[in-house]
Amino acid sequence: MPMTGIGLILLGALILTVSLRPVYSLIALLPASNIKRYWQGLMLLIVMLIFGYLGFAVFFREHMLSNDLIVPAIFFFGSCFVWMTGTLFHRTAINLRRTSLLDDENITDPLLGIYNRRYLDRRLSAETARAMRYDLPLSVLMLDIDHFKKINDEYGHQAGDLVLGHVGKLILGGIRQSDIAARYEGEEIIIVTPDTAARTAGELAERLRNNIASHELVLPSESGPQQSVQVKVSIGVAGLDKQTTTLEQLIENAGSALDRARTAGRNRIRVYQSEAK
Repeated sequence: MPMTGIGLILLGALILTVSLRPVYSLIALLPASNIKRYWQGLMLLIVMLIFGYLGFAVFFREHMLSNDLIVPAIFFFGSCFVWMTGTLFHRTAINLRRTSLLDDENITDPLLGIYNRRYLDRRLSAETARAMRYDLPLSVLMLDIDHFKKINDEYGHQAGDLVLGHVGKLILGGIRQSDIAARYEGEEIIIVTPDTAARTAGELAERLRNNIASHELVLPSESGPQQSVQVKVSIGVAGLDKQTTTLEQLIENAGSALDRARTAGRNRIRVYQSEAK
């Protein structure tokens, strides 16, 4: 077997070795799952192929014709295919991850860590249409951070940003995966609860209010004693019913219930009641 054939096989082994890098990087991007284990198995197969290439070059070189380049060429192009496939999958995964991050930035409020108003408008419209079409319950919670301006004035805007993140985290930890929490206006937050009647949504609102009130936020301090902020919220709840048949009415009723909670002294919830009830 001429040196050219040996060279092709050894070059193929080198290409296979290089292909381990994008496959390893791809595995690092994947969460723990069956897919990750499959790629780990593929990486093991590539390692076995490398040893197979080297073993073939050592043990079978004397048994091939001097002008036979077919087998070495198959080995070489096979290694190129493995390298191209691994590299392509790795770059595709990076691009998909980058696109996903950009999508998250486009629909997520950076301070609260929940959805923004643009996403809220789209989803709330879709959920309202679905509920009305199939005669399903739908409720919204309108939440306002009590005395948020006072917190900003007393502790500074950085503390206000921390309060927003604190409230957003507690809200996400207290709602269902199917619920939609989004920033509405200023420090007002709307939570959409599909397939949920107003009474049940009121129970959720009370749990959220109580949970937020029971978690003090400790502010970081570079000098002096640490300060803590007692964050409290008021929540208005409204649901679709025979008198509330449009998205605009639903939001207006939730706002009215929130105003009642503020007027009653804040740190409480109110559920909108239609006059016909």
